[in-house]
Amino acid sequence: MVQRLVLTLGLVAVLCGAAGANARDGFGLGIIIGEPTGVSAKAWLSDENALDFAAAWSLEGRDAFHFHADYLWHAFNVIKPDRGWMPIFFGIGARLLIHDDDHDRDHDDDDFDDDDDVHFGVRVPVGLEYIFVQAPVGIFLEVAPIVDLVPDTDLDFNAGIGARFFF
Repeated sequence: MVQRLVLTLGLVAVLCGAAGANARDGFGLGIIIGEPTGVSAKAWLSDENALDFAAAWSLEGRDAFHFHADYLWHAFNVIKPDRGWMPIFFGIGARLLIHDDDHDRDHDDDDFDDDDDVHFGVRVPVGLEYIFVQAPVGIFLEVAPIVDLVPDTDLDFNAGIGARFFF
């Protein structure tokens, strides 16, 4: 499944490269691997700001769907590679996590509830991205502490690596 997705995104990257796309503008679509693992998207708003999204699955040992949306700021002047760009980014956003707790409960229990648990919280992503100059591709590494506000106040954490192809 992941191999097929990578091959498809590679083909899209080649087609976008032929069209002259740049990874510092436009819209990017790709994958994120880690906690969570799924589809990642990025929309540049300006030379330094972007919106970042992911629709993914949590690998914490429970059936869970994860969605996040972040507003990001990029600092391009901290690390200056010989080729390409390598901004440090940071931001703020929101995370929605929906998971099924039913498999953790005894089905004979009178308190059994077949509702999914919904967690909503604030994300603070920090990361590093390498943006290729002559290809519509960016690769990234990020960590994000999360403060869940619903159903209870709790601290959580995401981390992942990924790549996006820009159209």
